[in-house]
Amino acid sequence: MSDIKLVIQIPCFNEEDTLPATVADLPRAVPGVDVVEWLVVDDGSSDRTVEVARQLGVDHVVRHTTNRGLAAAFTTGLDAALRAGADIVVNTDADNQYDGSCIADLIRPILDGGADLVVGERPIEQISEFSGLKKRLQRLGSWVVRRFSGTAVRDAASGFRAMSREAALRLQVFGRYSYTMETLVQARAEGLNVASVPIRVNPQTRPSRLVKSTGQYVRRSAETIVRSFALYYPFRFFFIVGLVPFLAGAALLARWGVLWIVEEEYRSRVPSLILGAVL
Repeated sequence: MSDIKLVIQIPCFNEEDTLPATVADLPRAVPGVDVVEWLVVDDGSSDRTVEVARQLGVDHVVRHTTNRGLAAAFTTGLDAALRAGADIVVNTDADNQYDGSCIADLIRPILDGGADLVVGERPIEQISEFSGLKKRLQRLGSWVVRRFSGTAVRDAASGFRAMSREAALRLQVFGRYSYTMETLVQARAEGLNVASVPIRVNPQTRPSRLVKSTGQYVRRSAETIVRSFALYYPFRFFFIVGLVPFLAGAALLARWGVLWIVEEEYRSRVPSLILGAVL
């Protein structure tokens, strides 16, 4: 039996300050895995991210010449990890948000053969940096994704994920904003088994660059969910979309039919009423 290789990928954009702590938090040995390698995806950084990654002993560094967004960096990382011979790919964030010691728990459902994609569920209610509004939006967004994707994932926005080689080969991301919600919808459509496990988080090192405002986050998340549903469940999506004008038209037709019947009934009774009045 060949060795099992785990590749931990880190999408980066100008992360020279946070990357050392992130890499220091990652394991070099994980139970059930024979080889652990690190991969940095530089998404067009203008700082020393690449140099820092190499100084830290990162095994693989791939680069975008321009900034293409988190979703593209995630996809590039999957391709590079597969080329490196990964049997399991773990994705984590460069801001050291996720506790690297939880990787063993994250990949366990894949090693046991019960899952193709595993999402790390953050303790949202315990994260002091999250406002009350953000916590409510996180719960709402995850509920909507569960409804659309048919999965039981309770933290749809979590980027701390493990994928089997088969899942990494089959997942594709078409949006530019993020990959988290789209991949959940696609995974279910592809018949992949999706699971989630509780994980721990580290103290915040910097504000999120992905979410610049609550309104932007809500709008882009809604766009991603709708686009993903249309892409992976086209019949159901367009049936629902078409059902709205159909029902509106049916209601107008029914109203016209009732008015026509009432008018015809009135016309048929007018001569009798006139004759009765004359007599």
